[in-house]
Amino acid sequence: MKRLALIACCSAVIVVLAAWSPSLAADAKVPVYKLPTRGAPGGRVGGGTRGDKNVFVLSTLAPDHSGFTISEQPSLYWFISNTTSLPVELTLIDSKGIKPILETRLPAPVKEGIQKVRLADYKIQLKQGEAYRWFVAVVPDAERRSKDILAGGAIERVDMPDGLKGKLAQSGQYEAPFIYAEAGLWYDALQSISDLIDASPQDAELRKQRSALLAQIGLPAASE
Repeated sequence: MKRLALIACCSAVIVVLAAWSPSLAADAKVPVYKLPTRGAPGGRVGGGTRGDKNVFVLSTLAPDHSGFTISEQPSLYWFISNTTSLPVELTLIDSKGIKPILETRLPAPVKEGIQKVRLADYKIQLKQGEAYRWFVAVVPDAERRSKDILAGGAIERVDMPDGLKGKLAQSGQYEAPFIYAEAGLWYDALQSISDLIDASPQDAELRKQRSALLAQIGLPAASE
């Protein structure tokens, strides 16, 4: 219960780190994320730094509103600016918020940067029309959870927009991030561009596209 109380408290603080540059919208070579017209309240919360031996920025790669996905088992992405030996935990809560549907220890990040969590690895399936909140916490003191460094985001599984399936079928994998972003499907856009980067890690153009997406939701540290 103390854990849920801490999450609820942190959920009240929304942090927008920076505004994205309008010039990105004019660049036809980067995806442009279209804000959804509806969705559950809430969005990115928390994140922060620690000022002793473990100095880092922590953030979930989520917008400052409830991000959409059409995937039953999407991947979630988070960012840490430095490695840490401290425990890292993931929590996923549904709209009822009574008990987490997932609470697990994550592998310690072996390098700084963007980290990935596949919900399929935990056999978690998001329900159609259901809104969820998810949190990544770095735990400096397991006996004093109020010291947790916490970052969170919101995700909602929605119906596939009209015409999206046809657009994807007529396009290649490199166009998918553009199509998802234009449809307002944040998590699908981020996952599709991240999968391309994983397959071609030296492709500077793909990294530019992901940086543009992250900058658009106010995450310049992660976008760099």
